[in-house]
Amino acid sequence: MASSLLLTLSAHPHHHRVHPYHHHHLHPPLSPNLYSLRTSAAAAGSKKRRRVTSISCGAEKISAGDRVISAACYLYPFLDGVQYGKYVLTQFPPFQLVLQPLLPAIRLFRASPFTGFLLFLTLYFAVVRNPSAFSRYVRFNTMQVIVLDVLLIFPDLLERTFNPRGGVGLDLLMSLDSTVFFFLLVSLIYGSTSCLLGQLPRLPIVADAADRQIL
Repeated sequence: MASSLLLTLSAHPHHHRVHPYHHHHLHPPLSPNLYSLRTSAAAAGSKKRRRVTSISCGAEKISAGDRVISAACYLYPFLDGVQYGKYVLTQFPPFQLVLQPLLPAIRLFRASPFTGFLLFLTLYFAVVRNPSAFSRYVRFNTMQVIVLDVLLIFPDLLERTFNPRGGVGLDLLMSLDSTVFFFLLVSLIYGSTSCLLGQLPRLPIVADAADRQIL
């Protein structure tokens, strides 16, 4: 039974990830004094926004439905990046037993190369951009997992570009893949558990980016 997980991962190639990118607007150069004032104001505004966000989410009573929906969203980046655990699962078979309950979801997710992209569109437009139907708590957690999934583009590009067959290059690739896998696994456990407990999980790297996308 445990070996079927490795067969599922090896039977399907990496999925191509296509995500819209945000264009950065160009601004005219600023004088040093004006630039310093704007930077200080922006930093103060960012701190205030994070403080208000934490207060509002902490004071708001999180419903059971919002907790379950938010917790389930953290499966998305893990299922999209579970193939990075192929080296870990090969070297440490007990991990296969831990992930065995997720095998049906992994098979369903990897049944089509378009599953990840369709989920991305659904989560972004139907949940994140739909404040009338979902609370800010749900939309923040959903945006957080979307940003995390977008970051998977980088290890995927590195692996496709270099694809070493042996030596130091293969060792580095194995280390990179294993690091990505463990980060996704920890994010899944931490994010989903926090949501089920009604707490607000904030993942490193992606939490601030998610905050800026939520209206």
